[in-house]
Amino acid sequence: MNGSHPGGSRRFGRLRRPRRLVADAAALLIAAAVAFPLYWMVLSAFKPEGEIRSTEPRPWTLEPSLDAFRRVLGQQDFGRYFLNSLVVAAVVVLASALIAFLAATAVTRFRFRFRTTLLIMFLVAQMVPVEALTIPLFFLLRDVGRTVPGIGLNTLGSLILPHLAFSLPFAIWMLRGFVRAVPESLEEAAYLDGASRARFLWQILFPLVFPGLVATSVFSFISTWNDFLFAKSFIVSATENSTLPMALLVFFKPDENDWGGIMAASTVMTIPVLVFFVLVQRRLVSGLGGAVKD
Repeated sequence: MNGSHPGGSRRFGRLRRPRRLVADAAALLIAAAVAFPLYWMVLSAFKPEGEIRSTEPRPWTLEPSLDAFRRVLGQQDFGRYFLNSLVVAAVVVLASALIAFLAATAVTRFRFRFRTTLLIMFLVAQMVPVEALTIPLFFLLRDVGRTVPGIGLNTLGSLILPHLAFSLPFAIWMLRGFVRAVPESLEEAAYLDGASRARFLWQILFPLVFPGLVATSVFSFISTWNDFLFAKSFIVSATENSTLPMALLVFFKPDENDWGGIMAASTVMTIPVLVFFVLVQRRLVSGLGGAVKD
């Protein structure tokens, strides 16, 4: 005999329904608050100049215009800046994913001296503000660039290396949970079947932790793509190596800012992030789920 009572289940369902409605309403309000700045940015990019400077702003426009986008895309170095940002972000994402995967496997599967100390150092590295390290990194890159060409100031390497260094601690900590979730019995079975360590690493372990790699890659891509501080600090004179956020400075003028151009450039900058997120969203959800389970 089933111990549950149909009437009690119905009453419980009626009690849950108002709570569910309140939770859904709160989620919608939060989503609207988060999405409103993005909506206003895109709206301002399509507004004509007169509406942008109007003293009575409206959350719509009846005369959308592409003039701001024409000014942005017609900028002389905009395409080069876009390509530089793409190269820097791609290198950081791929390199951080590869290094973090190998490092997370090492600190999870192997026992060695100072292993715990190394993990604590990864955690401490995340606590240091980026702004506090910008000036020391500037002098470090200046001195290293004198002996090692390609990674000194005014090069794309001066942007890749710092972002790689800041992305790795988070990626390693996150991937540890995915590597640890793979049972050691699976590794032992692979060795009994004649698989080498390299084959197990790339053909068995790598596909299993791939959702975690996607989740960390999103963090690396967004932080690198949107970076302005390093691009402003480390690209001093070689403007041909500037990245896309630097293109916004063209529209900030001493007498009168071009807000339409600023919003249009910001919209163009946001598109690759949205495209990247859409491409990896399924893997991202499973990756974040795995991280929470750990």
